[in-house]
Amino acid sequence: VQLQASGGGLVQPGGSLRLSCAASGNIFSGNVMAWYRQAPGKQRERVAIITITGSNANYAGSVEGRFTISRILNTIYLQMNSLNPEDTAVYYCNLWMRGKDFWGHGTQVTVSS
Repeated sequence: VQLQASGGGLVQPGGSLRLSCAASGNIFSGNVMAWYRQAPGKQRERVAIITITGSNANYAGSVEGRFTISRILNTIYLQMNSLNPEDTAVYYCNLWMRGKDFWGHGTQVTVSS
């Protein structure tokens, strides 16, 4: 299983970014996909998670109402609006499947003026 993430970059406060992550390989049903982030000196935290059908999603309180996770087959997206400097972090794509975690490489998101 491979996860390929893209879409990070530098954005001004109040701006928007959209992250993408495509999973490939032997993907079985019953999986969930998620976005995590890790800021310097902080633990990795889950930002948003979505079920295989895309019908159910859950968000961290710090991003609720600003971020939207979506899914088409084995690709997930994270639309990030109203970004602020506290959102600066490396964002990681995650696939949980049959008791195992798979991780993509991180993509840097920097919110700064």
